[in-house]
Amino acid sequence: MLKNRKEDDIILKSKDKFLEIVRINKLHDVKVSVLVKTLTPEEAIGEPGRRDFPIILGKERVIEAEVLGSKAHAFTDSPGEYLGDLKGVLNFPLTSNKERSIYVATLNAILKYLNFIENTIHCKDEDPEKCGKEIASQLLKKCGKAKVGLIGLNPAIAENLIETFGTENVRITDLNKQNVNSLKFGVKIWDGNKMTEELIKQSDIILVTGTVFVNGTSNNIMHCIKRYKKNFTIYGVTGVGICKLMGYNRICPYSRK
Repeated sequence: MLKNRKEDDIILKSKDKFLEIVRINKLHDVKVSVLVKTLTPEEAIGEPGRRDFPIILGKERVIEAEVLGSKAHAFTDSPGEYLGDLKGVLNFPLTSNKERSIYVATLNAILKYLNFIENTIHCKDEDPEKCGKEIASQLLKKCGKAKVGLIGLNPAIAENLIETFGTENVRITDLNKQNVNSLKFGVKIWDGNKMTEELIKQSDIILVTGTVFVNGTSNNIMHCIKRYKKNFTIYGVTGVGICKLMGYNRICPYSRK
């Protein structure tokens, strides 16, 4: 296992970059009202045709940060609220999912306010289904009939990857115990706590949910990807700010402003 040293910690490295941006833009000492509220599934994702998304099943929630009129989302299994200033968020030790989710959502909102990034709001209604098709299509165009690893079960993405690449070429890991060892679209879901390294070893391209930056698994995942020299892309709105700061590839075709 990777030791949690600062030079290896993605969240802390992003925080160092973020602090410099805040300093340059003279935001650190400015009182900023930050509201992070837990959204209902309908507020966050609307009414998609399928009902098996984690947020609808109650396994995750979307929190919304608002800073200087700029709004941004992040997924988390530990939703919480914060009302204060930016300095308070920057003082979080970032050792819990709740703290990391507030930090990530706030980071996204600030970077949006500064025009570093644009689309920070989760897609709604039929867009999540279209997103799965678009992601599978883009990966096929980019990589051909590759072996694809999906870290973090998104049912629309999983189904379209399997339809596009075949059950024999898709591996999926997830942390939700209700998903582990179940069969989804003909592919067995592996335990993300035990089998993610094996997924990375067996795959040509890795598609990683941005929630890894919130749930504390990103360091080991990125370490393994680097070690085995694999290509990867982050999906979803959660990781938009960290991907911008860290230079990671990201795909989220239907996210909103």
